[in-house]
Formats: sequence, C-alpha cells, structure tokens
Amino acid sequence: MKYPKKVIIAEVGPRDGLQNEKKILPAHVKADLIDKAIEAGYKVIEVGSMVHPKAIPALADTAEVFKMIKNKDKADLRVLIPNFKGAERAIAAGFKKIKLTVSISESHNLANFNRKPEETIASFTDSINLARENGVAVSGAMATSFGCPFEGEISIQQIDEVVKQFTALGIMELSLSDTTGMANPKDVYEKCIYFKEKYPEVTWNLHFHNTRGMAMANILAAMEAGMDRFDGAFGGLGGCPFAPGASGNIASEDIVHMLELMGIETGIDIDKAIEIAREVREHVEHDLDSCMLKAGKVSDLVLERPKGQIKPGK
Repeated sequence: MKYPKKVIIAEVGPRDGLQNEKKILPAHVKADLIDKAIEAGYKVIEVGSMVHPKAIPALADTAEVFKMIKNKDKADLRVLIPNFKGAERAIAAGFKKIKLTVSISESHNLANFNRKPEETIASFTDSINLARENGVAVSGAMATSFGCPFEGEISIQQIDEVVKQFTALGIMELSLSDTTGMANPKDVYEKCIYFKEKYPEVTWNLHFHNTRGMAMANILAAMEAGMDRFDGAFGGLGGCPFAPGASGNIASEDIVHMLELMGIETGIDIDKAIEIAREVREHVEHDLDSCMLKAGKVSDLVLERPKGQIKPGK
C-alpha cells in the first residue's frame, strides 16, 4: 500500500462541530479555540458560516469570531456561504476564502437550499465574481457524495456532472463530503481514484462523518487512492442539521494520532490537539466521540517497567 508522505487536516470544528450544539459558545471562546488550533499546527480552519442567523443561531456571530482571531495570517481561514448575501457579509468581515456548497442529491439540496442542485450552482456566479473582484479565494463542497438519506446511493456520474459545473466556473478546490455518514471504503476508493485521475488539476478534500464508525477506514481508502487532504472536528463534534441521524465528524485528534503512528506528516502537535478537544468537552458539557479523550495515545501505554518486574520468557 502506498500512502502520502504528508497530509493536510482541516479543522472544521468551529463550523460543522459547533453548529448543532445546544449550548452556544461565546465568540471569544470560539476565537480562542481557533487560535489554539493554529498554534497546534492546523493550517486550514473553517471558522463558521454566513447563513441567516435564524437558520443556525450557533453560527450567527461568525464575523465577530473572525475579528477576534489573533493569528489570522498563520492559517487558511475559510467560511461557508449559502448565497450572494453571505458572500457580501464574508468579504465585509475580512475573510480571504469562501466555500460554496451544493448537494449532489436533489432531495437533500431541496431540503437544504429549497433549490435543485443545478439552480444552486447557477446562483454561484455572482458570488464567485464578487470574490474575485475582492481577491478572495473560492472553494466548493459537494454534500451527499457518498449517499443520501432520501435517495440512497449516489453514482460517480451524478458527482461528475456537478464537478464539471464547478470547474467550468473556475473552482479548482473541491470537497467530496460524506454528509450523512453513509460512505464505505470500497465506494470511497473507487470515487477517489476516478476523480483524482480525471481531474488532476483539482485540489481534492475529503469530508467524512463517523456516524457508523467507518470514517477512519474511509480515510485510509482515500489515501490509498492518492488523496491527502481531510476534514476533522475537535472531539468528533458535529453533523448536518438537515440530515436525520447525521451526527459526528471524525475527531481531528484521532486522525492526527493515526497518521503519526503511520509516519505520515501532518505538522500538528498531537498533545495540543488533544488538549483542544478536552477543552471543547468542558465547554459543551457532554462527552465527545474522541478515542484520544477516551483511551489516550498508544505511546501513553508504553511505560518504563522496573528492572526485574518481568522475567525473560514470561
């Protein structure tokens, strides 16, 4: 098996991790967590979303959070936008990167944006033009790339049609997103091989939810296909508010730990990543789906034993 020597992990906890939490964290707490993530070595962070405050109250203060971040120049800070008004707000707040998202599934896109996928993509043109006029980078995300709770399986051909539309608009950074945790390693490998080979000019990101415990296996399958950029959320928080049962991103610190054991570089300090997850657990006041918080690192088990404690051959 051939794996990449280096992997980039995007921390999406501030957006996808906190958007469903009952307890809404103050802006200064979110900003502090983001600064700590930057200090830990995360180079890509999704700060929040410019959706209408009534739609997702937990992210209503995204512009305020961004202003409070001290080390903005040390990481690629992006924000999710739903429409042109969101793009205007993001640019006014000072963001240098926006992310546009569409669902491959028509049913999911209608539930999410009240539009068909092709209508959503057509609406992106004004936002893209505005971003380019202001020197703001644009990336795209394709939700339900590995399955839809309303329509079931999603084919490569369905995704390819959307990829063609994104690239025609000049968007060359795209995310294949497992919005509802339906992905499996075989499907992930086949889709990643296809898109990596057909669109080598595209920078590919993978976004896996751990809803059914397969996210880490899916990351391995994607790496085997040549992918090297993955999203994670501190503590394994998160989920899609528009998809039933889709709770739980893969924990960022769990990905870092696995890759470190495999000798794959991430540039992230695993101990600092775990500390961030531990702090998040205190803030949200409930347990988190993080193996690092539950069991600790493998290296924590390798203890120095007193001489003579274990006899040779025993």
